[in-house]
Amino acid sequence: MISSKQPVLAIDFDGTIVDDKYPAIGKPKLFAFETLKRLQEKGFTLILWTYRSGRSLQEAVEFCRQEGIEFYAVNKSYTEEDYSEDISRKINADVFIDDRNVGGFIGWGAIYRELLGEDEELRQLKSKKKYFFESIFKRDK
Repeated sequence: MISSKQPVLAIDFDGTIVDDKYPAIGKPKLFAFETLKRLQEKGFTLILWTYRSGRSLQEAVEFCRQEGIEFYAVNKSYTEEDYSEDISRKINADVFIDDRNVGGFIGWGAIYRELLGEDEELRQLKSKKKYFFESIFKRDK
């Protein structure tokens, strides 16, 4: 059972995690795996929610596994769920990340900022840069 206080995310594969080359596997989208790893570290539950099935689904799951992402569930709401015609195919998730959103795919950087806000490490780096440039300008005066 899901115990995370963070939202459950249903994430599409083709066109979202990787470039859409279905049935082949496209190149990873910029920052996709880095963002997914950070989301898992922060306690988000990740569900792979994709059109793929059979062998092409197994290839996508293995590709993600090799990139360091292990999903809580694949094409179902929880790991123990058995598919039948009596169960809705809609995944029980709080947020759906898909390239077919209204307005298109917003990119993993925007998703990161939307779900996690600005990273503390990034804030510190920006602060250091600001101090560095301020000190250079003060020396020039």
